[in-house]
Amino acid sequence: MKIRLNQKTIPILATIAVFFLIYTIGSFMYSGFFSLRVFTNLFIDNAFVGVIAVGMTFVIISGGIDLSVGSVIAFVGVLTAKLIHVYHIHPVPVIILALLFGALFGFTMGCLIHFFNLPPFLVTLVGMFLARGLAFLTSLDAIPIKHPFIERIVDFGIPLGFRAWLPATGIMFIIVVLIGIYLSHFTRFGRNTYAIGGNEQSAILMGLPVGKTKVLIYTLNGTLCALAGIVYSLYTLSGYPLACVGLELDVIAAVVIGGTLLTGGAGYVEGTLIGVLILGLIQTFITFQGTLSSWWTMIVIGVLLFVFILLQRYLSTTSITTTNLAAKEAVEMQPI
Repeated sequence: MKIRLNQKTIPILATIAVFFLIYTIGSFMYSGFFSLRVFTNLFIDNAFVGVIAVGMTFVIISGGIDLSVGSVIAFVGVLTAKLIHVYHIHPVPVIILALLFGALFGFTMGCLIHFFNLPPFLVTLVGMFLARGLAFLTSLDAIPIKHPFIERIVDFGIPLGFRAWLPATGIMFIIVVLIGIYLSHFTRFGRNTYAIGGNEQSAILMGLPVGKTKVLIYTLNGTLCALAGIVYSLYTLSGYPLACVGLELDVIAAVVIGGTLLTGGAGYVEGTLIGVLILGLIQTFITFQGTLSSWWTMIVIGVLLFVFILLQRYLSTTSITTTNLAAKEAVEMQPI
């Protein structure tokens, strides 16, 4: 069986290669690096990043961007903590309220982007400031989250053996990834998302529901941002208005390193999963090393991001050249 390489599969294959390269180097250098416990910790520590990254993958594939994700997490975390800790409301209606807020927030931004033809960068930038401001209006200080129901969720997990287990947050991350894979590959919504990112005008001419799909994409992303805020609250057991400042850049980096083209039209949720794990693996590598500053994480991520952007640029140029040559040959073959 031959594996056919093209502009869409090369980035994700490069992502997988980088992941295994870092994992192999770490395994040879440090004892215990190649263990089930370290691997599961990648899902535990990066669960909230991964949940957002799945939504961001759909946004970037469609040719958009969302800068509000970190601020939405902060607001959802503070809102959840205050309603549970201060007003003593049961976590179940609080979680439902948080998810509804995320969906409404994303729906509003999607409507502004589509119906008013506004740039996603500017709309989501406004959303970033709005959500962060709402977080500070809710509380200026960190609020702890203490409730028996929350404690039961935190204590729930699947034992994997070898002193490793997968808690509820890691399970949520994996479930969201599986749902994202299904939506992207096996639904009309996923196909429409790819079509819009590839060429929006062509999608309109083909009669695809471009506006409806765009609004649904940002609604989905907003809902996943709220879910990530809940996951982050379970991870830290608190809400803090300054949480996740700059997280949107890490999420975009994970999606791009995962093989999704910034220009839209190509990408895989599976690649995003590997991209998130790579970010976590770099942090784990530096932790095992012990003498390096945590700032090296940002440096390595920056280098990887630069390399993948160059790869995308090269593939885009190659694709344009191939298309032009094919068009030229088609013209030359026409009878005079």
